[in-house]
Amino acid sequence: MPNVRDASALTRAVLLAAGLLLVGLVFRELVTLLVAVLMTVLIAIPLGAVADRFERSRLPVPRWIGALLALLLGLAVLAGALAIVIPEFVSQTDAFVEQVPEIVDSFRERLNDIGGSGTGAEAQEFLERYTDNPGEFIGPLALIGLNVASAVAALLLILITAYYMAVNPQPLLEGITALVPPARREWARSVMGRLRQAWVGWMQGVLADMLITFVLLYVGLELVGLELTLFFAVFSAILVIIPYFGAVLGAIPPTLFAFADGTDTALLTLGVYVLVQQIEGNLTIPLVMANRVRLHPALVAIGVVIVGQLFGFIGLFVAVPILSAIVILVDELWVKPTEAKAGIATPDSEEGRHAIASGPLEVPRG
Repeated sequence: MPNVRDASALTRAVLLAAGLLLVGLVFRELVTLLVAVLMTVLIAIPLGAVADRFERSRLPVPRWIGALLALLLGLAVLAGALAIVIPEFVSQTDAFVEQVPEIVDSFRERLNDIGGSGTGAEAQEFLERYTDNPGEFIGPLALIGLNVASAVAALLLILITAYYMAVNPQPLLEGITALVPPARREWARSVMGRLRQAWVGWMQGVLADMLITFVLLYVGLELVGLELTLFFAVFSAILVIIPYFGAVLGAIPPTLFAFADGTDTALLTLGVYVLVQQIEGNLTIPLVMANRVRLHPALVAIGVVIVGQLFGFIGLFVAVPILSAIVILVDELWVKPTEAKAGIATPDSEEGRHAIASGPLEVPRG
């Protein structure tokens, strides 16, 4: 009998390990799809909100027209921003290209000044490999071009799918609630309302953070006298969608670029980014995460690292929505049931019910 029990335990352990391995492999294959679905939902929510307002206005507008107008307006704003940025970026890039020989010479002189150390010699050899053999750039540039084309195609598919979700969300929501037992469907609607409210708050906070970061960096870099100011400000403003770490990534290119103009310029540029990061880390992010998404900044900082490991670099752009979904599901599936069993009164999420009932993703009752 002991041998039979040991064999049974060993079999269960092997099956559990095989199951976990299978789940891990499937997750790796589906991670990109999961991120794409989440991005689609995040885009569909504001489109649905605008369509809902048009539909409930004094002059009712069909949902498909309202969602289309919202999508076209968003694309128009994006195109307008690009129209403002790209010409200035192209002109500044032309000026930068003309200065490339001078910049390379400046780098070489500075590397030669590093006391002949092995690190300086290796860095100089690395730079010379690319400056003396420009053809080595072709491979990476071609790969970047393919990745950009794939990203544009994926974005187009996401926009089209989000539009159709915003036009007619009811079948999707009914399908989700149908997976839940009838006695728990009211609870499912409340959870979806909490998710929607958190994600809308995140989008509003991110837009405000982007605007504040762009203005502060643009003014600061202009005062420093750095070229490509507009491009660097836009680039860094986009990266603030990645909490904390986006500010670090955004500071690297302009600091290296400023180093070619001199150590003082590089230090001033870095100082501008440090100041803006301090404002973001101590004011903007706490307000966004604590008040809008209701996530502790420390949890966000740790969670971004975990999400990056699980979902890759692209997952960092939707790290906060993923974290808020995890926190809400843990609260609903674990914390509240545990407190209920312990006899602790836990109020229902009335704000979640209100969000789902008054928002564009309303689920028919009964």
